[in-house]
Amino acid sequence: MSAVIDREAVAAGAREYLTFRLGEEEYGIDILKVQEIRGYEPPTRIAHAPAFIKGVTNLRGTIVPIVDMRLRFACAKAEYDSFTVVIILNLKSRVVGIVVDSVSDVLELSSEQERSAPDIESAIDPHCIRGLGSVGERMLILLDIEKLMSGADMGLAATDL
Repeated sequence: MSAVIDREAVAAGAREYLTFRLGEEEYGIDILKVQEIRGYEPPTRIAHAPAFIKGVTNLRGTIVPIVDMRLRFACAKAEYDSFTVVIILNLKSRVVGIVVDSVSDVLELSSEQERSAPDIESAIDPHCIRGLGSVGERMLILLDIEKLMSGADMGLAATDL
């Protein structure tokens, strides 16, 4: 997957997002937080971890916690198939993997295409939603992935994030 950065658009406030699907919903995360995208392989389970933390995997010598976002966001089902992928994130000094249904593409959104998220109850802490993005008929939920992964309910050591 390759993305060309338009320097003028970035200077004008545009951001690039990696988009992915969880069930029927489409989400976007800052492309600069993405280290790599890998096929799903079952991780090593950790005792007493929350159900959405599937375990850990060894990624070239780095132990990476794997969070299933479908379970974290209380999606109706979390089936593993050939489209299921793990997005490896580089968040400050911590590397974390998130399991998603599929990766769509990289989109550049201008500030005019981003809107504030409405104030509604959801499985996602409202402070972790950067806003909503619209591209044609597509509506994206834009996540602040660093805030989301460092939340106390995530069960990950917040001191490293």
